[in-house]
Amino acid sequence: MYRRWYGYSSNNKKYKMKRFITIFALTFLCISLSIAKGPPKREFRGAWFPTVVNSTWRNMSVDEIKTDIISYLDLFKKLNINAVIFQVRPQGDAMYISEIEPWSRFLTGKQGEAPDPMFDPARFITEECHKRGIEMHAWFNPYRVTSNKDEVLSKDHLFFKRSDLFVTYGGQIYFNPGKPESREHTVKVIADFLSRYDIDAIHFDDYFYPYKVPYTNFPDEETFLEYHEKDGFSRFSKDEWRRNNVNLLVKELSRTIKSIKPWVRFGISPFGVWRNSNVDTSGSHTTALQTNYDDLYADILLWVKEGWIDYNAPQLYWEIGHKRADYLTLVNWWASNNHGVNLYIGQNIRNQINIKNSSGDIVNQLYRKMDLVRENPEIGGNIWWSGLSFPDQKELMDSLILNYQQYPALIPLYKNIDIIPPEAVAEVTYKKGYLSWKHKGSEDPLQKPHFYCVYKFRTDQIINLEDPSCLIAVTGEEKYYVGKHRSVKYVITVLDRLQNESPVSVTVER
Repeated sequence: MYRRWYGYSSNNKKYKMKRFITIFALTFLCISLSIAKGPPKREFRGAWFPTVVNSTWRNMSVDEIKTDIISYLDLFKKLNINAVIFQVRPQGDAMYISEIEPWSRFLTGKQGEAPDPMFDPARFITEECHKRGIEMHAWFNPYRVTSNKDEVLSKDHLFFKRSDLFVTYGGQIYFNPGKPESREHTVKVIADFLSRYDIDAIHFDDYFYPYKVPYTNFPDEETFLEYHEKDGFSRFSKDEWRRNNVNLLVKELSRTIKSIKPWVRFGISPFGVWRNSNVDTSGSHTTALQTNYDDLYADILLWVKEGWIDYNAPQLYWEIGHKRADYLTLVNWWASNNHGVNLYIGQNIRNQINIKNSSGDIVNQLYRKMDLVRENPEIGGNIWWSGLSFPDQKELMDSLILNYQQYPALIPLYKNIDIIPPEAVAEVTYKKGYLSWKHKGSEDPLQKPHFYCVYKFRTDQIINLEDPSCLIAVTGEEKYYVGKHRSVKYVITVLDRLQNESPVSVTVER
């Protein structure tokens, strides 16, 4: 487990064995205490489902792609993941039927080429997620158009109609963030998608202005000269003007999303360091790249202060004790700067169990990281990067299934949007191992049934909806197989679009 001991001879076997036993005992104690506390009733448990790195679907049939998606969703359900962040716009293209942008090359291998037979991945994964009681968050990239200079764009791409809206930087093509029409196009794309798809959130990651290429300036000098006075930035720097361009996009998207579907959340997952305290006293005590504010021109703190986004999920992919970007330092810094917006932590699944710490030892930090998240009242859960890598991390999956995500969990409440619970189900029946129920619905879209909770109690047990060990399922269907158990009672509750939970009205005893 530990590769070397500092300050002692490698031949000191007695000391090494004694220290190993001590560390093992402490580790076991920490894990035991974590298990004893148990998972919470509400916790965000997201999984990113990227498509920009997909190199397999282009060689699959439509049925094989569907099977691939379902295999991951079934795995996520087994892990009690409650939100999938699926990439629907990898780079100025579409993983869904669109009249505005071309089909993604990551689906068929050629941009603009539709799947045959016709298949809509975004609609399919949304429906399959909802069947399983999992939220679907649609993940968009706002500016990226290509990943390298060799890519071939579809002849119908906007690039060939309005080349003035694009720039080339580091061998890649991007929408020019300084052009108002670029922002308008992105808002149009997302508004169109939102109006046609029954998703639960719009999601951005850390890509706004591109990551800087060494010794190469982003080519927007002409745009700056043309627009900075019009935008009211004649006395400000280009960096401040660039940040304002991103601010305008985020603010307009926030307004647009809520005007179309008020229950749909807007979430952003920024790079894990905003600024370092040696440059900005408001920053974290780190010495890492100040990518958000100074490179990507993403002023995430402004967005949470203004309430333009509904959740913030910084990517904290480092280990506890990292010399330049310590996980513990950053978790606490983000928690102190969330300004009431829901905060989730982006976790790298490869940097949890068998990782090398600052001393060079191979350690398990999962239990410490999970405790840091759960013990801080400002933090509401985690998003795992990348969800597609779970099958390669059996030890992590076992830890989640047997301990940290042992029971289903509801997502945290969004008190700024809606806290009114929906009405309870009116009727529950049991037949041949299946529970089934009915709900009369609601005229208010915020109160309509979205998912249902299935609880199981002993017949002599007091019904306590706050006990997560009694929550056996969250489902989007109006039936659930419970088997033929005896001396138990079942309770069904309703979750609305924001997962406010209804009271109990009907109990079925067996």
